[in-house]
Amino acid sequence: MSYRKILKGNVLLWMAAAFVGRLPIAVAPLGLVFLVRDTAGGYSLGATLAAAYVLGEVLGSVVLGAWMRPKRLHVHLAVGMAAGAAAFAGLALFPEAPVAVTAALAFAAGAAPAAGPGGMRSMLIALVDKADEPRALSAETVLTQITWGGAPALVVVLAVNASPSAPMAVGAVGFLAAAVILFRLPAYLPEAEAQADAGAPGQTDEKARAAGRGRVLASAWPIYLTSAGAMSMLATAELALTPLLEYRQLTVNWAGALLALFSLTSAAGAFLYGLRTWPGTVRSQSLVFLLITSVCVALSAVFTNLVGIALAFLAAGVFQAGVMVTRSMSLRERLPEHAHTAGYSIQYAVQGVGYTITASVAATVLSGSTPVVAILGGVGITLLLTLVSAAAELRRRPARDPELPAVREGALS
Repeated sequence: MSYRKILKGNVLLWMAAAFVGRLPIAVAPLGLVFLVRDTAGGYSLGATLAAAYVLGEVLGSVVLGAWMRPKRLHVHLAVGMAAGAAAFAGLALFPEAPVAVTAALAFAAGAAPAAGPGGMRSMLIALVDKADEPRALSAETVLTQITWGGAPALVVVLAVNASPSAPMAVGAVGFLAAAVILFRLPAYLPEAEAQADAGAPGQTDEKARAAGRGRVLASAWPIYLTSAGAMSMLATAELALTPLLEYRQLTVNWAGALLALFSLTSAAGAFLYGLRTWPGTVRSQSLVFLLITSVCVALSAVFTNLVGIALAFLAAGVFQAGVMVTRSMSLRERLPEHAHTAGYSIQYAVQGVGYTITASVAATVLSGSTPVVAILGGVGITLLLTLVSAAAELRRRPARDPELPAVREGALS
């Protein structure tokens, strides 16, 4: 199996749009901190703006993702990215505006383009054959990890050597470029949507369709739970890494290098996953990868030397990539095609909520206990969520909801 079959034409154009459209998302949290660190508000204001941005992402991905219709997907995404570009530009031009204004701009910067990652993923899958979907999702994960791995360094270089507003300006340009490229891609129209437009029966009752849409999206809750578990563990590991190195009396400067290498090993893991077909269902693979990742993160807390911590942490990055790819594939299997964009957006929101809540809990634990306890606690939460998700999946297999297929036929036009 090879990536050469898919990395051509419209897929390469999609990757260009995805890169410039995700770079603003990656630079935003740290960029907002650097934007206002020299103002009267300082780092406290930066944290407030970052929180407003994340809140906008969470709410925007749920609301906009569920509201979007596939037949207008590229238009919706382009408008959202253009609005996000305007918000980023406002932050870059007016960093010393009143707090209420900058917080509102940060919220809008997160909310307006929040459905982008999910919508872009749906567009990518529509560009490849079904047999190539795993490789396409693996390539997307590689691109995401490289983007997120390089974003912190880019923010620091721009903010220190150019201007504190430079990262926000780059974000504005990135979203504008992505919005333009989107119109060069083929329109996304799932088969079920096309049938609905042709007058398929059962599409006239808007309230029934809305109720059915919510029910179909909610049916994937075990997969959303797995996503929350994965991000919970990742949040704990990232936050506790520096304190862990200090606790083990090791050089804390290694933390930045290890976090960057984590992203690179995740990219490598995603690339390797797409090279072949793996045994078992994608849902089983997702659970296995998550369990292995949990073991690796737990070992990073148990080892007392730098080599052991580094190897365990980087191995977690490799298997974390498998979790990222397979949970997207699991969601595709669980939901009908015309629900994928909304499902991806809800998954994105759940990941953000899981990361934020766990980060807050981890910070509290770190203030009163050791990093080892914080990391093992995060692993325990992940394992608990994984067990609940697996149990729910097992219960669904013998007897699925008899009404669900009927709902799926026309709920999400």
